[in-house]
Amino acid sequence: MFKKDKQSKDSIFFRDGIRQIDFVLSYVDDIKKEGDLKAERRKEFEHNLRKTGLELEIEDKTNSEDGKTYFVKIHAPWEVLATYAEVLGIKMPIKESDIPRPEKVPFSYMLGPLKLPRNVKHPHPEYFTAQFTRHRQELFLIDDKSSFFPSSSRNRIVYYILSRCPFGVEEGKKKFGIERLLTSHTYSSAYPLHDGQYWKPSEPSHPVNERYMLCQNWARFSYFYKEQPLDLIRNYYGEKIGIYFVFLGFYTEMLLFAAIVGLACFIYGLLSMHSSTRSTEICDPEIGGQIIMCPLCDLVCEFWRLNSTCLASKVSHLFDNESTVFFAIFMGIWVTLFLEFWKQRQARLEYEWDLVDFEEEQQQLQLRPEFEAMCKHRKMNPVTKEMEPYLPLHRRIPWYFLSGATVTLWMALVIASMVSVIVYRLAVFATFASFMESEASLKHVKSILTPQITTSLTGSCLNFIVILILNFFYEKISAWITKMEIPRTYQEYESSLTLKMFLFQFVNFYSSCFYVAFFKGKFVGYPGKYTYMFNVWRSEECDPGGCLIELTTQLTIIMTGKQIFGNIKEAIYPFILNWWRRRKARTNSEKLYSRWEQDHDLESFGSLGLFYEYLETVIQFGFVTLFVASFPLAPLLAFLNNAIEIRVDAWKLTTQYRRPVAAKAHSIGVWQDILYGMAVLSVASNAFIVAFTSDIIPRLVYLYAYSTNTSDPLKGYVNNSLSVFLVADLPNYTAPSEKRDFTTCRYRDYRYPPEHDQKYSHNMQYWHVLAAKMTFIIVMEHIVFLVKFLLAWMIPDVPKDVLERIKREKLMTVKIIHDFELNKLKENLQMDSNEFAKEVMIQENKVQLAKSTI
Repeated sequence: MFKKDKQSKDSIFFRDGIRQIDFVLSYVDDIKKEGDLKAERRKEFEHNLRKTGLELEIEDKTNSEDGKTYFVKIHAPWEVLATYAEVLGIKMPIKESDIPRPEKVPFSYMLGPLKLPRNVKHPHPEYFTAQFTRHRQELFLIDDKSSFFPSSSRNRIVYYILSRCPFGVEEGKKKFGIERLLTSHTYSSAYPLHDGQYWKPSEPSHPVNERYMLCQNWARFSYFYKEQPLDLIRNYYGEKIGIYFVFLGFYTEMLLFAAIVGLACFIYGLLSMHSSTRSTEICDPEIGGQIIMCPLCDLVCEFWRLNSTCLASKVSHLFDNESTVFFAIFMGIWVTLFLEFWKQRQARLEYEWDLVDFEEEQQQLQLRPEFEAMCKHRKMNPVTKEMEPYLPLHRRIPWYFLSGATVTLWMALVIASMVSVIVYRLAVFATFASFMESEASLKHVKSILTPQITTSLTGSCLNFIVILILNFFYEKISAWITKMEIPRTYQEYESSLTLKMFLFQFVNFYSSCFYVAFFKGKFVGYPGKYTYMFNVWRSEECDPGGCLIELTTQLTIIMTGKQIFGNIKEAIYPFILNWWRRRKARTNSEKLYSRWEQDHDLESFGSLGLFYEYLETVIQFGFVTLFVASFPLAPLLAFLNNAIEIRVDAWKLTTQYRRPVAAKAHSIGVWQDILYGMAVLSVASNAFIVAFTSDIIPRLVYLYAYSTNTSDPLKGYVNNSLSVFLVADLPNYTAPSEKRDFTTCRYRDYRYPPEHDQKYSHNMQYWHVLAAKMTFIIVMEHIVFLVKFLLAWMIPDVPKDVLERIKREKLMTVKIIHDFELNKLKENLQMDSNEFAKEVMIQENKVQLAKSTI
């Protein structure tokens, strides 16, 4: 009789200590009316699993920690693994590769501290591989059948069987698949086991604990500066998760170059801040102190002096200077280099991970149980010639309309919430202005916290909170509405959800930044004829130095807030859930808290876990590229966040989540197309930011066309950029009630003075500036797009050395298989010498043909 007290709590084997557990199913007794039906489904399902060759061992609920959960442990013997490895086309080693790994890059000795030990970076030698076939088993390097297939391949094979195994006939339809049983709560969970505890290595007699290796060399925050053990990640979690971490690591490396250039631009702004003619004139009591500005709101706002924005003008110069144009052009080129080099990295990865002849994962193309349940019709598949469930288009159209209407409604809700925040800023600005003017205790902080800055900061924080709330609810609704569309396959489901989530997140996170960048202060009007929102609130004006500093504030708060909130949520949420689950489970401490129970109490990564990781990265990519002209430190913030993000993701995946089922992927999929679209949009958005949001173009027009001072060409620019308004022309419903000893006030625009025949109409300089802005946009876009196309043409998608390696491996694989078949023929067929010579000639011709095609 097996005694559980003699079994290690970290055992990953059946009771015999020999057969490895490849998968675990769990369930609890259901006392409701469907309990008998679920029990019958489980019985049939497990019976059919045994018929496929899988071996099952059931742990009674009396042996579980909570006393109510049953565990079904599944082991795939050699015959099953060999059969389905052939079905899935899994490539296995046939000979150690004679192609040397890429030579070290120049100055690699300087990167020594960033490198991992060789046995961690490359835990296994490189091999020539071929698709596994049972009748050629002798061809493959099989030292030990129990360890020949890695654990990731084993759990992938078992999941493939589980997803296709029938469990009965209901309502005249054959029902099958573990996903359907999980959806109906027949089983509560299905997961492969981790190798062991993450904090200690496996015992000498057990297989290597790769989870421990990953935790020691990847999931430690003290290793934030180290490279990632990508081969180890791929071996343990599969290619789909592996390629996400390759992408995140590569993106972070490329961000370093953008961060260095952005930091240099920021330092330039910092060093030149005190020598800026514009800031000097605004802060000068004899210039800015003598310029009376028109009120910023009706009735309650007073006239104010320009030098009250002295600090804001200096801070604005940090981000709005000559380097802004250079950095906008640089980032347009950087994003092209990033995407082109990523294509090369992806091609190299396809070769290294045996994905060159990859076909779409069959699990992704498998029919969803929900689709089958809704289908009343069947039609023949023209490819497989089998009858398949079919849902007529007229059944789907109402759900498509509902889906489109829901997405449109929520995007409209985002716009409405943004308008609400704008109304808040308009309504609160007057309150802040009158309060700060009347409150004597605030006199000392007025130079730092002006009403404009205070309103901008509080409005940005409020906007960020609204974004998080809308995002939380939309995630639930988008998942529900996508299910209602009844997508046919898992791939269709993921594509549909990606489109909905990205469209919403794009509008949700970027709409406020687009408003500040392209709309705020552009349609204000002028004193006496202001434009009003809803005929109540006067439109917002920009600071006399432009709206760029407000865009920077908005971008900083939303981007930084999202990153901090995301990292805290990703780290703390699963940790607390797992702690609570373990606390509830541990009722009888004398019982064995087994390996499968430990993993059962972890959080499930889920089929969409990777989807949300990609979405988070792509939204950050948008912040880094779309508005980077206003905030050159954005790449630096993104770089620092990603250095932490990689370790947070590694830690939670290794310690807080059940092991995901391994899956193959050869690229980042639809996300790559989204990145390309955002890259093109970023060129236009940055050109418009420099032209219409920054103050650089008006300064250049003044410098070359209107300045009369040869020693200091920008002297007088502030006075030139402000138009004059006669205070007597202010309507009674806008003019403040204070007594005044001045007759005119100034406002930011290019308009004729009150004594001119066309008073308050746009003057010629306005049209000069507008023409210069449009010219700059056209020239910048053409330059950047030209460089982008040249770079895309010059940089090959697949590096030359990778192409040569692929050809060499194909040739060697053909030769190895040819030699194997030749020896097999010689041994088994016992042909006479003439027949053998003919066969040799035929085989040799095949090799020559293979060489010529390669």
